[in-house]
Amino acid sequence: MASIPVKNLNNDTVGSLELLDEVFAAPVNEALLWEAVRHFGAARRRGTHKTKGRAEVSGSGRKLWKQKGTGRARIGSIRSPLWRHGGTVHGPQPRSYAWAMPRKKLLGALRSALAAKFRDAELVVVDGFALPDAKTRVLRQSLDRLEATHSALLVDAAPDAALARCARNLARVELLAAHEVHPYHLLRYQRIVCSRPALEKLQLAARPRGKAAAGAPSKGTA
Repeated sequence: MASIPVKNLNNDTVGSLELLDEVFAAPVNEALLWEAVRHFGAARRRGTHKTKGRAEVSGSGRKLWKQKGTGRARIGSIRSPLWRHGGTVHGPQPRSYAWAMPRKKLLGALRSALAAKFRDAELVVVDGFALPDAKTRVLRQSLDRLEATHSALLVDAAPDAALARCARNLARVELLAAHEVHPYHLLRYQRIVCSRPALEKLQLAARPRGKAAAGAPSKGTA
């Protein structure tokens, strides 16, 4: 079973945390990660595009000229899609692009993302985010000491309001609760700074379910 050092905000090692092999030693499934990122992006789309049909464009409903005898093509309305400024046929309408991703696949993508971050040494575990002073400058200095200088995702079990105020003023830094983490977030940021309780929740949530994962004998065995 692998372990990871637990540090404080001064980058001093204060302990260690045992990691589940079925999560952090799992193979990285890049196809599943791609599907999870696509699922997250589809859910974020607004889908507010809209075109007007012939019943919605402005214009009279009067027949322009009589049906026969003029030598011209018959026409019923100036709002016809065949005419300029007429309605649009089969144009985009407001809709949701979200689609349901199976929970097992989503948890598999979460395992792959966690394993990839651990493999690349981009996962940092801290004992907590208790700042000596609730200021953005203090949080920035702590992240610099933890080598989270480019972009960082902060994950806490239950983030408090003071930490949220400090993190929202920093560019390329995002604070999330453990239950809000999506594989997209883990892949978006270079460094993952996770509190010990939050990582314990994440690895318990991402571990495989079922008899095979629990080590129970399958059917037909003695």
